[in-house]
Amino acid sequence: MQTQPAPRIVGPRDGKAGSLGSIGVRFMIDAEETPAGAFSLVEHPLPPRRLAAPLHRHSREDEYSFVLEGRMGALLGDEVVYAQAGDLVFKPRDQWHTFWNAGDEPCRILEIIAPGGFEDFFDELVDMVDGSPPEPERLAELGVRYGLEFDFASVPGLQERFGVTFGDG
Repeated sequence: MQTQPAPRIVGPRDGKAGSLGSIGVRFMIDAEETPAGAFSLVEHPLPPRRLAAPLHRHSREDEYSFVLEGRMGALLGDEVVYAQAGDLVFKPRDQWHTFWNAGDEPCRILEIIAPGGFEDFFDELVDMVDGSPPEPERLAELGVRYGLEFDFASVPGLQERFGVTFGDG
């Protein structure tokens, strides 16, 4: 029998935070805190003109990016979209995608991941990055465990096309 999660408030400085290499992550709600692991919630701060990740696709979860501040660009399949504060971008599973800060000011998004559990990938990546970029082979191995496929060769073209940097700058 599953116990009911206790009500709580997550303040603006609450939750473990770390670096994913190119962007940050703050853990707000883990799958274990939601009924049947329905979702998880993380915050991603993105520095100006920063690419979050190579093109990638998830086989197990959908992502919903709610823009808190700044301007987020996203490539969803072949479609490029831009979202401002207050906009929500749906990134369905099995679709190649990536996202970036499309502005000259910081951008922050709330990432709703459904079902939950993928936040554990971010947690492991924080430990893997630990001050230096992860090796693509190690990142690919981590991705396999979480049903995530990367296209590392996409990074140079994305940087040129959208005028962004990748990694720690």
